[in-house]
Parts: sequence; structure tokens; C-alpha cells
Amino acid sequence: MQNTAILCVDDEVLILEALETELHRAFGDRYVYEFAESAEEALEIMAELEQSATELKVVITDWLMPQMRGDELLLEIQQKRPNTVKIVLTGQADQQAIEKACIHSHLDYCINKPWDSKALIHLLQTSLAHYGYK
Repeated sequence: MQNTAILCVDDEVLILEALETELHRAFGDRYVYEFAESAEEALEIMAELEQSATELKVVITDWLMPQMRGDELLLEIQQKRPNTVKIVLTGQADQQAIEKACIHSHLDYCINKPWDSKALIHLLQTSLAHYGYK
């Protein structure tokens, strides 16, 4: 399914590396994996994916990042790609911010850091199966 992408966004490289390892272990080369260290970089990657006819199905983003927070990024994603599964992976978002993201950007899931790997992969499998991907 090389025309289907999962995008991970976090300003901490170690988090992105851990996510990359988990995604490859769980899904192998079935999907395109993209990683961004900022919301701005994530938006650039989204544009590149669109140009290459690669469908963005899942975004996993940190909440607290410089320049643009994860909830702001998810709002832009909701406007451009409303059917994308949106997951916040955070250790710093407060409940009010999460509720706001649920309402305005249709946040699908919020997972606290440190995350449970099995639960995250199960969540991704369930979300991707919703689109008919395995």
C-alpha cells in the first residue's frame, strides 16, 4: 500500500525514531512513513504527498511544539484532509486543550506519553482497517 501514508510529528527526534521503529516492526513496508520535527514541516510533507498521489490516512502529532501546537496543526489537517485519522501523542496537553481539539479538529484519539506500544499499534490497526487497509 505504498500510496498510503502515516505522518508522525514531534519536535523531539527520539520520539520520532521510536515511532519509526514501532511502525516498521508492526507494518513493515506496507505504508509510507513520514516524519516531521515541526508542524510547518508536516504541512510541507502533506503537500508533497498530495503531489505524489499518496493518501495521508493517519497523523500522529505531539501537542506542545514550537511555533505551531499540535491542535493548531490538526485544525489545518481537518480543513484539508477531513478523513485523516488524527492522534495526539502528548505528555503536556491539558484536558481543555484536548476537548477543544476534539471539537474543532475532530481529534480521534489522545494518547499520553509514555505510550503503550501495543495499544498504539492496535489503535493504528483499527484505524487503518476502517479504510480497508491491513
